[in-house]
Amino acid sequence: MTRPLSPRVEAVFWFLLTATGYFLLASLALHATKGADNIAAVWPPSGYFLALLLLMPTQARIPAFLAMAAASVGANMVEGIRAGAAAAYTVANAAEATIALWLIRRHERGEMSFMVPRAVGRFCAAAFAASAASAAIAMLLTGNGFNFFLSWMTTVALGMLIVTPPIVMLARMIASNAVNKVPTAMKVEAIALLTVAAFVTGASFSQSDFPVTFLPCVALIIAAYRLGPFGAAAGMLIVALIASLLTGQGHGPIAAMDESQKVEVLFLQFYLVTMLFIALPLAALLVVQRRLAKRLEQSNRWLLQAEAAALVGHWRVDLTEWTIQWSDQTYRVHGLEPGTAVDVEYSVAQYLPEDRVAVQKTLAEAVRSGEPFVFQGRIKRTDGEIRHVKSHGSIEMGRGGKAIGIFGTVQDVTDTVENARILESARSAAERVANTDMLTGLPNRRRTLSFLDQALRRAEQDGAPLAVAIFDIDHFKAINDVHGHAAGDEVIRRVGQRAKASLRDDDMVGRYGGEEFVCVLQGRSALSAELVAERVRKAVHADAEGAVAGLPRVTVSIGLAVYAGEASIEDLLQRADKALYTAKREGRNRLRMAA
Repeated sequence: MTRPLSPRVEAVFWFLLTATGYFLLASLALHATKGADNIAAVWPPSGYFLALLLLMPTQARIPAFLAMAAASVGANMVEGIRAGAAAAYTVANAAEATIALWLIRRHERGEMSFMVPRAVGRFCAAAFAASAASAAIAMLLTGNGFNFFLSWMTTVALGMLIVTPPIVMLARMIASNAVNKVPTAMKVEAIALLTVAAFVTGASFSQSDFPVTFLPCVALIIAAYRLGPFGAAAGMLIVALIASLLTGQGHGPIAAMDESQKVEVLFLQFYLVTMLFIALPLAALLVVQRRLAKRLEQSNRWLLQAEAAALVGHWRVDLTEWTIQWSDQTYRVHGLEPGTAVDVEYSVAQYLPEDRVAVQKTLAEAVRSGEPFVFQGRIKRTDGEIRHVKSHGSIEMGRGGKAIGIFGTVQDVTDTVENARILESARSAAERVANTDMLTGLPNRRRTLSFLDQALRRAEQDGAPLAVAIFDIDHFKAINDVHGHAAGDEVIRRVGQRAKASLRDDDMVGRYGGEEFVCVLQGRSALSAELVAERVRKAVHADAEGAVAGLPRVTVSIGLAVYAGEASIEDLLQRADKALYTAKREGRNRLRMAA
């Protein structure tokens, strides 16, 4: 395990690395290729220093700036530049590095990434902004004009754009041990492609007979495509170094131009900027594309797994070609092997005839309106099994708002439907229990009052006749006392059965409480209701089966009230109850009508 350096040793390391590298690169650039006003066509030290600033810790930057200043002044003076001008150039170079670093760190809080198109764009913007500021400072300090400003800006910008990316990427690859993780075949391919780029550039710029400056661009694009951002950055650095050196020595098609040296340098800079703006963004976009492709592949795999787990498939109908595509899970839902040939007609024909028309209407309406759709139906699989399926989907619209496709999902909801049926059956059973008197099997008080309330509302709205009869068993307490509660319960049960047998299906008899019952007679006139109530009284009195079973003969007293505009069931029941008490006072076993 590598031991970390102490802050002092680390500062010395970055100081020496900055001073040595900056001096060598500055000397090489000044000596090899000079443009107007002794400004190099490309200024690699700017990119080298910015790369170090991005890599080094914050506490090492002040020593690094001192090292850069010393190296810059020294390199310029070695090449014969006066001390005043060398100092002015150094101040401008220090300013460009400071501004570029600040702009990059302002937008990129973490590590600067050359694999994200937006980050690459921000880096380029920072490089141009810093180089413009640097050029303005150099122009003001030296008293030169606009041509000097333009030449300085392009030179420094190219230095940062070309040199910084490969140094930063290579350093991070080494620090993260990513280089050792790269397969040998890929390393060999990288060396081969960069060698080809160097050879092609050398061949293109060492002669002027053929205008083949496009060949390095082809080699650079291949390197970017195969190796990604590092291939683009490293290839660009190789092309820039070789093209600058050969052009500065008077070789190649650019040097052969019948133009001034300033125009040749500007043309070379334009050539390099063009290649750079092709290679770096292309490489970053390729990284994004490959990441998206990988995510898409993973998402598709997860989708298939989710479809299988949830019994959900998807399908698409092409309305222009009138074809249909099913996912594997859609085949399974229909009981078919994935890949079986199916068409639109076959898909619709799988639905039972009573559901098929509704499905066709739903889809036709969705295509017409362009709105999302949902439908549920039953399909008959090839094995004869009936399955419930549910589909959700939407319409794909083309140019001009014309429907071009239908996309939908299909889910086997057989278990859900069956569970819902079981739950509904259980709910109905529970509701019946909640509304049924356990002794008689008749509706209990709660259900009877609810039924009466609904009948009253209909009578209010439609004017339909309605009558209510309340009856109870005469001398029931004596029956309990003499014959016991079991016999009393059986008497209540028999009375309820005889009363129910005397009514129509539209009428209801329910146990109101104890030995008391309520009959709700719908659609009956006063005379008809009186006849029905009397029939109930006689049926109870003539219960021969009860007598055979050893039960005492019983009678009932009945109070009958015909609906007369009462606002509530309580008012109607109160009238019937008063009539009941009248029947009891007058001797029992009789029917009395409410006033």
